Amino acid sequence: MTTFHQLTATSLSGQPVSMADYAGKVVLVVNTASHCGFTPQYGGLETLYKKYAARGLVVLGFPCNQFGKQEPGGAVEIAQTCQINYGVSFPMFEKIEVNGSAAHPVFRYLKQELPGVLGGRIKWNFTKFLIGRDGKPLKRFAPFTTPEKMEAALLAALES
Repeated sequence: MTTFHQLTATSLSGQPVSMADYAGKVVLVVNTASHCGFTPQYGGLETLYKKYAARGLVVLGFPCNQFGKQEPGGAVEIAQTCQINYGVSFPMFEKIEVNGSAAHPVFRYLKQELPGVLGGRIKWNFTKFLIGRDGKPLKRFAPFTTPEKMEAALLAALES
């Protein structure tokens, strides 16, 4: 059986990253988009990341263009949007798919472990998955759940 820490992904700069690098940390995985009504959540995610990184939180952003084609750009444009508009400093990964036969293994795994209301599908951009220090998925958050509304769940995971 695959676990979160056995998976890998490619960073926005093209480097392979093992999720094992995040063992012992609380991880928040988010499928993102630069031209979405929820895009301002980047700011809240960055705030949480800065506030709790020293306690072991890491946010991982995975751009996706599957919903309304709201992430049309390439790596350079995505990086510029994240940095210039929202000051994002948490790790960002290459653009992926989260649904369908080409869904990235990270999202295939997370959807299997925490199916959500649509079963094994992601509803929209900014669906979030909270993963414990041991790599076990703990909670799934809907796109409309703002980072600020997730803070209590993050604190509980950081303290456990």
